[in-house]
Parts: sequence; C-alpha cells; structure tokens
Amino acid sequence: MKASVVREMTTQEIIDKLENDKLAYAKAKMGHTISPLENPLTLKDNRRDIARLSTELRNRELNADKQ
Repeated sequence: MKASVVREMTTQEIIDKLENDKLAYAKAKMGHTISPLENPLTLKDNRRDIARLSTELRNRELNADKQ
C-alpha cells in the first residue's frame, strides 16, 4: 500500500485497517514460527504497511491539535 493511498483514506478507515493489519501480522508471524512461510518478505511488507498507517494517523492527530 502506497502512502498516497493511505492519505486518501478517512481516519476511521485507517483505524479499522490498522487493527486488521496488526491482527493479520500477528497471525502470520506466529504461523511463520511454526512452519516457514512461502514468502517471508510478506512479513516485512505487513510491518511497513502498519508503520505507514500509524504514521498517517499520528500526523492527523498532531494536525488536529494545532488547529
């Protein structure tokens, strides 16, 4: 997911997507410890998507405080 796509989402959509992605990442990480994933780079991509969503959410919080 690109940062430009995240910026176009509403705040509620970001919160919902962030929760879902965190759960999916936790399940994938646990599954990877039990039996290796076919493509372990998906874990890296998931972490980066979570970071993008968290960053945009935090930026919106800071901008709301300034206004």
